[in-house]
Amino acid sequence: MTNIRNDSAGAYGLTLVLGATGKTGSRIVQRLNGLNVPVRIGSRSATPTFDWHRESSWDNCLHGVETVYISYAPDLAIPGATDAIRALLSAAKRHGVRRAVLLSGRGETEAQACESLVMQSGLQWTVVRASWFNQNFSEGAFIDMVQAGAIALPAGDVPEPFVDVDDIADVAVAALTQSGHQGEIYEVTGPRLLTFGDVARELSIATGRTIIHQPIPHDTFVAGAAASGAPEEVVWIMDYLFSTVLDGRNAYLSDGIVRALGRPPKDFAAYAQEVAAAGTWRAAA
Repeated sequence: MTNIRNDSAGAYGLTLVLGATGKTGSRIVQRLNGLNVPVRIGSRSATPTFDWHRESSWDNCLHGVETVYISYAPDLAIPGATDAIRALLSAAKRHGVRRAVLLSGRGETEAQACESLVMQSGLQWTVVRASWFNQNFSEGAFIDMVQAGAIALPAGDVPEPFVDVDDIADVAVAALTQSGHQGEIYEVTGPRLLTFGDVARELSIATGRTIIHQPIPHDTFVAGAAASGAPEEVVWIMDYLFSTVLDGRNAYLSDGIVRALGRPPKDFAAYAQEVAAAGTWRAAA
């Protein structure tokens, strides 16, 4: 999709970005600021504060908002997410919100139930459906593994079309600021399928170090995540992703980025080279 004009001849209403300190949200805020779009940060550390677990905090955040980006942490598959999304959409309608862009989970039945709520909300809507992020290896749970030289995960040879968060942010910003994206479901993927072994090889090339994929038993991984002090919800979603979603259901490419932006997605190798050049994966001395 190309040559899409900004709504209102470049005059933007207030956009609320939920999950504004997260991987996608922080990038979306940066891009919206660059476009001079009025932005309200939706997080527990912002003022006014937004807390998914405290519905009384939502009204102040939604007041005067025209467009909202919805990213539910840690994942829409978490029990209770559907109720939270339903309540948020109801509050958004009361406040006159016009458009919603939802970050959803590819291959997740629970996430698609949340998508249905957005579609039936009466708001203009766009769904951005993603799965494994490239940035999980540089900003998320797996960065320490890369620095240590061994990606120890309960993943076999199932391929995944890892997608770059910068691409996700670009699609979301287009949907938030441009006409022509309403009613679209954008499944966003990278340009090729990679196993975790393939990922380890790409990281080895980018860093100039040997990085291996070390498969471990699922129960061992989950127990280790719990013992590390990770929040209960994070342990739950890791268990869910590796036991349920990483079963081959997402082992195909989609054209969401090309349709939304008119350009191809970033390849994992390009991502890895950029991050390695920044020194992010430099091994501890």
